[in-house]
Amino acid sequence: MDETKDTSPLLDVRDLAVHFPIKKGLLQRQVGVFKAVDGISFHINRGETLGLVGESGCGKTTAGRAILKLIEAQAGTVTFDGRDVYTLPAASLRAMRRQMQIIFQDPGGSLNPRMRVGSIIGEPIEVHGLATGDELQERVESLLVRCGLWAGAADRYPHEFSGGQRQRIGIARALALEPKLIVCDEPTSALDVSVQSQILNLLSDLQDEFSLSYLFISHDMAVIHHICDRIAVMWKGRIVEEGDRDSIIHRPQHPYTQALLSAVPECDPRRKRERIAFSGMAS
Repeated sequence: MDETKDTSPLLDVRDLAVHFPIKKGLLQRQVGVFKAVDGISFHINRGETLGLVGESGCGKTTAGRAILKLIEAQAGTVTFDGRDVYTLPAASLRAMRRQMQIIFQDPGGSLNPRMRVGSIIGEPIEVHGLATGDELQERVESLLVRCGLWAGAADRYPHEFSGGQRQRIGIARALALEPKLIVCDEPTSALDVSVQSQILNLLSDLQDEFSLSYLFISHDMAVIHHICDRIAVMWKGRIVEEGDRDSIIHRPQHPYTQALLSAVPECDPRRKRERIAFSGMAS
């Protein structure tokens, strides 16, 4: 038994808040504040997948990007691997970015159409000084093959691939720096159902192989149920319910969670699921 194994959370988010100004008029004066993320807290253990689920506009994507410091938060702390992301100097933050990567929702829009696939995947490896020349090419080709493509795909442009293949390229790019955490921002929502299952299985296999942790953002409870260990349900910028997968799916406590689950399509046409309407609650 390894007594030195680190049991502390890989990611610990406390009271995270992201606000955007509301401006009106010709002079664009601020007349209010939109609280996209309103003081949420959660953690992700090493090797674990946390699903952040909610309807469009609830703030889940904003939360994911704030964790990576792609957008600024107004309050709260984000502790990754024992270090506060928001207090790190620029050089340390750049080094930490190797360990925190993201897979975007739109596999086409997230890839530079003017760059060959090999350059898209290889650029971060070069920037961080991990490999050059033949070694870089070998790493890129190995990543492509591991993600279900072929080595020669490195010489092609993104428009030459299908949506599912472009998402595999995005996954290969996220893996290029050997991260510990990957934020999966609705990585299957733009794909056909048959391709969705392939991408989910790939993500699951990669997690086991590379000991990855995922923050999996989605509005699809069926997808969340398939891949996540724990689930946090988000509504209007707040987390209203959190727990292990089976508890949330089979014994939801919050009315909003119950409404989300009632909207999941039923595979058996002979069974009818009662839709639950959710009108909100007092703040």
